[in-house]
Amino acid sequence: MNALAVPAGEPRRVLAIAAHPDDEVLGCGGTLALHARAGDAVTAVIACEGESLRYGPDGVGQTQHTQRAAEVLGLVESRQLGFPDQRLDTLSLLDLIAPLERVVRDVRPSVVYCQFGSDANRDHELLFRAALVATRPLESFIEAVYVFDTASSTEWGYPRSFVPDTWVDISQTLEQKLCAMACYESEVRPYPHPRSIDALRNRGRAWGNQVCMDAAEVFMTVRRALRAGRMPI
Repeated sequence: MNALAVPAGEPRRVLAIAAHPDDEVLGCGGTLALHARAGDAVTAVIACEGESLRYGPDGVGQTQHTQRAAEVLGLVESRQLGFPDQRLDTLSLLDLIAPLERVVRDVRPSVVYCQFGSDANRDHELLFRAALVATRPLESFIEAVYVFDTASSTEWGYPRSFVPDTWVDISQTLEQKLCAMACYESEVRPYPHPRSIDALRNRGRAWGNQVCMDAAEVFMTVRRALRAGRMPI
């Protein structure tokens, strides 16, 4: 078990890879805000447009919601790949890997956070498989790859295979995360739904309380490369 804080010091580049608008906030919004506060350059890339299936061709303004959430968290940018919502299984995996590889080579992140690939959402599974290829250790700049828990998807999967090994203290950024989530007006649900603001606050505190923190986000380690002179989060 690792209970880690985001270190201050030399700025680093951080990349969050998410399937849908709001996943980046649900899974690692508090941690991304900590990175931004530490001076790190944080980029999010969101694979799907996240609205056409449920809200029709006119959508609900997810592009604007994503931008507002990025501003709340202090991200440098949030890139949107624009794939159709809940239809990644209609694409070849290469169609998804190629744009992710371009983002990785452009951003050159030290730390990557990605969607957990074994929950209730098929898009999450396919994005994770593509991200594994896009972040393979061919370049020395990637020091660590983690996957995150996504409320209303991870806990609804079966078998329940998300077993965190890393807790990040987000006591100082929990409310910032919740403000970012509130930017996604179409995705917030009334309590006690897992994507309600109160439930997300409870979730953060419950994860934190497991390791005697006020609030935390949790991750599973995919890969850590302890290169000379550098330590990942």
